[in-house]
Parts: sequence; C-alpha cells; structure tokens
Amino acid sequence: MTTLVVLQPGYLPWLGYFDLLKKADVFVHYDDVQFDKHGWRNRNRVKGPKGAVWLTVPVLHGGRGAQSILEVEIDNRQSWRRKQLSTLEQLYARAPFSKAYLPRLREILERPWSRLVDLDFAVIEWIAETLGIATPRYRSSELGIGGSRNERLINLCRHFAASRYISGDAAHAYLDVAAFAAAGVEVVWHNYAHPTYLQQHGEFLPYLSVIDLLLNEGGNSLAILSR
Repeated sequence: MTTLVVLQPGYLPWLGYFDLLKKADVFVHYDDVQFDKHGWRNRNRVKGPKGAVWLTVPVLHGGRGAQSILEVEIDNRQSWRRKQLSTLEQLYARAPFSKAYLPRLREILERPWSRLVDLDFAVIEWIAETLGIATPRYRSSELGIGGSRNERLINLCRHFAASRYISGDAAHAYLDVAAFAAAGVEVVWHNYAHPTYLQQHGEFLPYLSVIDLLLNEGGNSLAILSR
C-alpha cells in the first residue's frame, strides 16, 4: 500500500508537518496553489520567556493581487535575516543543540533568496535530512497534473499508485471522501497528538516550529515528534 501526502510548503514548519512527511511513502509539496497571506507559508513561532515569538519572512504583495505560492517574492528591503538569526541566538542561547544546528540554518537564511518557495524548500529539505526522513518529495508544479481541488488530489494519488491519502484536519471542509473512495483511495485524517519535550523558558508550549524541538532535543527529535 502506497501512502500519499500533499501539503503546502511552510516556513520552519511545525512538528506535525514532519510527522506527515515521515508517515508518507510519497510526499508532494503543493506549491502552485494560492498563497494565503495570514497562513504559515512565510512565518512560524518559536518560544521566548513571555511565550510565542513570531519569525516572519516579509513578502511583496501590494498591488499584486492573488498570487500562487510559486509567485511570491521576499521583500529583501527589510533586514529580516539578521533579526531572525539574532532572535534565535538569544532565545536558544542555553538550548543544548543550538551550536550544532544554528550555524547551518544561518548559512541557509543568508543565501540570496528572491522567491519565498525556494527558501521554504531549502529549510524543509535541511530539517528533513537532519531528522533522517528520506521520503521521496516532489513539487506539484513540476508534475503537470490538473483538475479541480478534489480531482487533482485524486489524480495525484493515481499518478503515484497511492491507495491511501493522509490529510490534515483542516481539509474536512472540502475533501470529498466519497470521491476518493470511488477512486479506490482511503482517506486517513492526521489527528496529531502533540508530544511534550524539553523546552527553554518555563512551562511547555505546543505548536511551535520544529526548530524548537531540534535545538532542544537534537538527535532524539524524530522519535519524539512521532510518539
């Protein structure tokens, strides 16, 4: 049985994203759908002494109308790289694995990125490699598979001969489970049970970027996120 996951790329994604990546036999980055301005494509959260702290990559959107994720450009007029790296170094100064991983993240962020999607992919690929997740990954924009929302997902299942499709809870509103069943594809909902782990700055705070887990738990991270 082949299991497919199709998910929009995000910036420094949360633990559940990588749990899905681990559970999949084939993973497709849904990179040619509409960019959601207040979503997770260009931002995520880490932990500070007073709670969650946002890390946001500024993007150009004024006067551009609706854009696909592929089209979104980073606003490099702002010094977002320096601010984010400084924030991470300060908040995780005492994290056990900050010296092991932050230099590599710095190297990635300091590259001359122009498109948000390319930055997101680079960060995701590095984290997946660091965690030891080897699931084959593809970009929907490079597969040439069309159709309406449900049709396209079913066509992607057919393309990869997948008989199981894992979907996040947010898809309950639009996913036509009956259509998947008619195509011979079982839909499984990803009801992620968030684990606890060592954190800095007091009481545990869930639903942060996976970088929080990685800097605190290092080589134990993969086992923890898939408990």
